[in-house]
Amino acid sequence: MNILKEFRVDSKCSYLSDKNQTTHYKAIENCSAAFCQELIERGYRRFGKMYFRPVCAVCDECKSIKIDVENFEFTKSRRRVINKAANIKSYIQKPSMTKEHLLLFEKYHLFMKDKKGWEYSPTTPQNYYSSFVDASNDFGYEVLYFMDNKLIGVDLIDILEEGISSIYFYYDPDYTQYSLGKLSLYNQILFARKSQKKWVYLGYYVKDCPSLSYKSEYKPYLTLAGKPETYEDPIWF
Repeated sequence: MNILKEFRVDSKCSYLSDKNQTTHYKAIENCSAAFCQELIERGYRRFGKMYFRPVCAVCDECKSIKIDVENFEFTKSRRRVINKAANIKSYIQKPSMTKEHLLLFEKYHLFMKDKKGWEYSPTTPQNYYSSFVDASNDFGYEVLYFMDNKLIGVDLIDILEEGISSIYFYYDPDYTQYSLGKLSLYNQILFARKSQKKWVYLGYYVKDCPSLSYKSEYKPYLTLAGKPETYEDPIWF
């Protein structure tokens, strides 16, 4: 394992339009699963070789959140989502990049641009590869969702010692009736429970950001206190 570089970037906040943000990055070559676990437990997220977390001096709205797998309840409405998707097939494998991946990724982001006002810029194979395929090492995977042999969803995850880290999910908006975002999360929880893992790490919860506020629905959950360094014990409450 080799930390190539560390740096901070100031930019407009990705989640709250009236704020700016400071993000701390670590570029890590051949990161081990154990060190990835340590970073995720301390509020980092991973895209490819890049591990990052917000370290804003005057704002603490981004809360790292993890679902308590053992005590999560599959209510009737949640079971209905799973049952409705009985004809959807899923496969887990190492992350890959195909033409179907790229077309689906573009279709999803154009849809979210219209639906939620997301900023949009076309992706490139290089950008996709560096974010979702590169540096998956021995812990990064993708779950592919198919209906009638058509790719309709891609869920990028890290399978770590303590839990599943949810990296990114995108889907075909023509299949919104199947609640694919919820389905993918429920499957992560079921997989974690079957694998006797404690947590599903959901990245950041931001109360006033519509794209992230939904995460508070998945109780019980814990949030991380502060921004602990790697030599400090993380406190979740």
